[in-house]
Amino acid sequence: MRGTFRESGQAAPIYITMVAGLLFLAFAFFAVGQAGATRNGAQSAADAAALAAAQESRDQFRDGLLGGLLDPDFLVDVFNGDTIGTYNGCQAASRFADENGADVLPGACGWLTDGRWGFRVEVVTQGTVGDSVLPGTENKRARAQATAIVVPRCTFEPAEQEENPPEEGEEGAEGEPVSPGVLQCGGGTDWHIDPAKLDLLPDMADLFSVRLAED
Repeated sequence: MRGTFRESGQAAPIYITMVAGLLFLAFAFFAVGQAGATRNGAQSAADAAALAAAQESRDQFRDGLLGGLLDPDFLVDVFNGDTIGTYNGCQAASRFADENGADVLPGACGWLTDGRWGFRVEVVTQGTVGDSVLPGTENKRARAQATAIVVPRCTFEPAEQEENPPEEGEEGAEGEPVSPGVLQCGGGTDWHIDPAKLDLLPDMADLFSVRLAED
């Protein structure tokens, strides 16, 4: 009996140490999970901010597009070339980042410089990982960045030119504006540009897509 009690007394510290170790591991895994959730939140906020910037820039391009709808060269540049909008959507990026619990870092929202129409945004979470058994997590914030671009959904097909257009001074030389051509948007959806119905321009979302992209 004494031997049994002696063995039990010797084993107790071992069990306590094992339980303490398991508890520490459990808390450590929980801390890692918290850190992962914070990083995921940062990435979601960065994605939302970049998409918002690109979408705002696209939507604000409508007036500029309307102003050039009768210019075939302009339409070729916009739909068949490398379109670059002129409206900076970073204000929208800041708003959407805040709605997702993050802040855009100072100077960390800007135009892409590689010829694409889009924005790169970097954010930092407003909240921290929180207290845990791992040192330093109570003040640890997560950062993430994302890039979003605007891409035409349509191509422009210029209208066929008249073989012998009327020269200046001849009858018909100063007639009504003619259609510059057709916007072909896939799936059989074509928009014949009618100079008398330019206000029927499709929604910008139908003409240009906004998507995340690689840096």
